[in-house]
Amino acid sequence: MMMALGSRSQRGFTLIELLASAAILGVLASVAVPVVQTTMQRERERELRTALRDIRGAIDSYKQAVASGKVASENGASGYPPSLSALVVGVQNDQDKNGPRLYFLRRLPRDPFFADRSVAAADTWGKRRFDSPPDAPQEGVDVFDVYSRSTQPGLNGVPYAEW
Repeated sequence: MMMALGSRSQRGFTLIELLASAAILGVLASVAVPVVQTTMQRERERELRTALRDIRGAIDSYKQAVASGKVASENGASGYPPSLSALVVGVQNDQDKNGPRLYFLRRLPRDPFFADRSVAAADTWGKRRFDSPPDAPQEGVDVFDVYSRSTQPGLNGVPYAEW
């Protein structure tokens, strides 16, 4: 049997099939975008938790070194580091003057929610001095705690500044 020219022997997609495929891809993309955004936010939140835990642990280690006499402290001083950079730069061990410096962090992590990448890592964090209240933190002569400067809420509904 011979087929005539222009018969159905040359198969292709019809316009309806193409439109249906495009609609399915559109629906899949509209579902995937929020999932990807949530995944990215969750990853940044994990980075924030890790950075806060590391910095706060280093601040506590510095305070412990002052309490044990390894780091000198002025009379009346809180015993907390004077700056975040002191945790990375290190301090001289007062118990062993010829010994190595005491370091509390290898590097200072950045706040993952601070947008400007040109700002130094220490300046991305909000800092609270020892004698300032927790509901109105103020910077000062020491660093008692750090917090994110971001005003947006986390996936749990709590603003990042309160973590």
